[in-house]
Amino acid sequence: MRRAVCPGSFDPITNGHLDIIARASRLYDEVWVAVMINKSKKGLFEIDERIDLIHRVTAEYTNVRVEAFHGLLVDFCKERDIPAIVKGLRAVSDFDYELQMAQMNNGLTGVETLFVPTNPTYSFLSSSLVKEVAAWGGDVSHLVPPEVLAALGDRLRRD
Repeated sequence: MRRAVCPGSFDPITNGHLDIIARASRLYDEVWVAVMINKSKKGLFEIDERIDLIHRVTAEYTNVRVEAFHGLLVDFCKERDIPAIVKGLRAVSDFDYELQMAQMNNGLTGVETLFVPTNPTYSFLSSSLVKEVAAWGGDVSHLVPPEVLAALGDRLRRD
């Protein structure tokens, strides 16, 4: 079985993330979406909320699994027999950092990283940007799935 992982914080998941996950799901038998837990950062959404949103927006992809992880991504991969990491690249600026991570991950355990160029429609998109624009009342409906848009609206009205 061909397995890969798409890691990230997904706070929240965007259409850009979803595009990479969908493309990976067509290339691999099983795709894990690994939701990174960073205890030093306070996200807009709790980990369980992120996982729930990802489950809902990836429901059509029957080969996608979602799980939180803490620690080294290569350990997550080793525990699940995942030989490949799939990462989207938005711009050249992403490449420098991602190349270093890919080389370190490969050096640690032999896990390969595949870089997928982001759909140009989403080349500027990040979760941070979505949160900032939404917090100021901007329209992000074309940047996130409807379930995420509703959750964003609910969260920002409460905060």
